[in-house]
Amino acid sequence: MKATVFLGGGRITGALLAGLRLAQYRRPILVYDRHPSKLRQLKKLYGVGIERDLHRAVAQAWLLIIAVRPSSMAGLLGEIGALYRPLAAVSLAAGVPLANLRLQLGPSVRWARAMPSPLCRNRRGLTALTFDSRFPATPRREIKTLFAKVGLILEIPERKMDAFTVTYSASHGYHALAALAAAGQKLGLDRPTAMTAAAHALADAIAACREGKVSLSALLHEAATPGGTAAAVMDAMDHYGYQRAISRGLAAGLKRARKNAKQG
Repeated sequence: MKATVFLGGGRITGALLAGLRLAQYRRPILVYDRHPSKLRQLKKLYGVGIERDLHRAVAQAWLLIIAVRPSSMAGLLGEIGALYRPLAAVSLAAGVPLANLRLQLGPSVRWARAMPSPLCRNRRGLTALTFDSRFPATPRREIKTLFAKVGLILEIPERKMDAFTVTYSASHGYHALAALAAAGQKLGLDRPTAMTAAAHALADAIAACREGKVSLSALLHEAATPGGTAAAVMDAMDHYGYQRAISRGLAAGLKRARKNAKQG
């Protein structure tokens, strides 16, 4: 049986391997990376096959999942060269469009893009997928099945991928958690109490929103009584640029994604 081959043994590969192991993914997995220490660690943690020779790794693949930085994508694909057998390839490189990828590896290779969250590690991930228009139906289903094993999947048009990428990142939650807990500490809370309070404010509230049938506007109204402390907090945060800061942050991420497109 041909393997699912990861090219690149970094953090997102590790997260996907952890989730796939929890899901008892049955197809053989092989990882290629230039760094032996990364390969040894992945083999120890997840029991995957490892390969230090790029061409031997590619030769064993039914599917290539290419998990390298956008700036490294062109060099890696150039090193592989043209392939002359049907093969599915999924790029995880943010911002590198299908139009660029189609120029690589030859016409026998069909391309897709995926943006998986590191929360795939615990099978609580979210992955956006977009496929080349000529992508065959059978490997399309298998790729969807693979990413569905580690969380929710969304198939979206490629024109929306960059906006999704800068919006969905778990970094928003971690960033907000750190900022909220730090603010609580400045008010006199000890760190464990501040972290517990901030985590409840973010994680538990959002979980209730996702799992319930009450609209977000109704939940906001319930949580922030007019004239109360929560309403005062929200009004002050908006006054001092809360929503503007988020919009500008996403715009900066979008700018970076477009720069990545030129690099890849």
